[in-house]
Formats: sequence, C-alpha cells, structure tokens
Amino acid sequence: MDRQDIEHRLTELEIKASFQEDTLDQLNTIVVRQQQQIEWLMRELHALKSRPAAADLPAVRSLRDELPPHY
Repeated sequence: MDRQDIEHRLTELEIKASFQEDTLDQLNTIVVRQQQQIEWLMRELHALKSRPAAADLPAVRSLRDELPPHY
C-alpha cells in the first residue's frame, strides 16, 4: 500500500465517522424528545386515572327521550 492509498482510506474512514456522529446526535435528540413525550403521556394517564369516576361518564341519555327532527 502506498501513502496515497492510506490517506484515501483514512479520509473515507473520517467521513464515515463524521456521518455516524451526526446520526448518533440525531438519534439522541429523537430519544430525548420521545422520553419527554412518554413522561407527558404518563402524567396525563395518571391525571385521568385520578379523576373521579362520575366525571368520566357523560350523563346517560336514552334515545327515547330525544324526538326525531321531523316531530
């Protein structure tokens, strides 16, 4: 192997390492954002679970109580 070959291979490895570093940074950003979303969803779920049961249910209405529009 001559010096030019080694320099070319080294340059290619540096390029690959640079792309991998960029990809890792992007993935880290995504993981952080997903973790924030998971934490928010867990807080929302906890808030929903801690609500009183009656507040979750709409008032029960019978279809017989409602007249069709043509009446």
